[in-house]
Amino acid sequence: MNKSDLEKFDPSGMHKIYNDWPRIAKEAYESNMQEIKFREIDHIVFSGMGGSGAIGDLFVSILSKTNIHAKTVKGYILPKTVDKNTLVVITSVSGNTQETLATLHSAQKLDCKIIAFSSGGEIIDFCKKNDILYRKIEEIHSPRASFVKFVYSIFSVLKSILPIKEEDILSSLEELEKIKKKISSENLSSSNPSLELANWISGIPIIYYPSGLQSAAIRFKSSLQENSKIHVITEDIIEACHNGIVAWEKKSNMQPILVRGKDDYVKTKERWEIIKDYFKKNDVDFKEIYSIDGNILSKIIILIYIFDFASIYHAILNKNDPTPTKSIDFIKEKLRGYFAN
Repeated sequence: MNKSDLEKFDPSGMHKIYNDWPRIAKEAYESNMQEIKFREIDHIVFSGMGGSGAIGDLFVSILSKTNIHAKTVKGYILPKTVDKNTLVVITSVSGNTQETLATLHSAQKLDCKIIAFSSGGEIIDFCKKNDILYRKIEEIHSPRASFVKFVYSIFSVLKSILPIKEEDILSSLEELEKIKKKISSENLSSSNPSLELANWISGIPIIYYPSGLQSAAIRFKSSLQENSKIHVITEDIIEACHNGIVAWEKKSNMQPILVRGKDDYVKTKERWEIIKDYFKKNDVDFKEIYSIDGNILSKIIILIYIFDFASIYHAILNKNDPTPTKSIDFIKEKLRGYFAN
């Protein structure tokens, strides 16, 4: 791959936005967006789909290490557990996601706290009309490319209720800057881990993950699907050992990618070694990707950065423009005006 390939097959410059992710994230966190202070919150529901849903996945992974119960809703229906101590966080970069609009309409009728994050659209209009708290965040290129801007803006706005140390957030920003030097399009050499991973993928990736890194695995699946236009599967490594492993008894074009945490639970580490041994004995080629050391936010955000770039490179290597998502556009066109009345 060379610079001319990037320009030819990524004419809208998605890779350039990703080159700038560390700066975008830092400016979002340091922005003067007004902080909101909610009280007596012990339950947070993140509602969003696609690239916006990945934002909720990240926060749920991080909050799983705290005393706040968190859940991601990817669909039309809020959980029955929503009550006065629940904060419903509505996230739709476009502002017109029908499923997320449905949960916003439902939340407005319940005794709960609500805040919406969007670049505009019907969600902002509904919030204004119904006196619901919101923050408008500009979209950059596409919902998936806007990921870090929304994530770090949410950190800034909800810092009073998210039990996440500021030093962890600042550390994650520093790690983004460090890894950028290795994976950005300014380094198209064999030392680029994202490019190396993209070159390796030739079949259907099956991404194995430990529970704490599920959000990174799901994001990788979504990015490969949207950018590279390929089929992808994700599986929890522990659960896969009770069912999915049997599928490897037959030859296929599936390619296992093991997403490992540096400090996975001791039994999970044991399982990784067992499944690696199985793959080796059965001549199954696999790839291992380790998280960095550090806090859970840094681990997940860096994995997502590496994986997103890999999906862009994979698209370009296969002469695909990573930006268009015609199939999604088809679905959205059919859903247009769902809440018009």
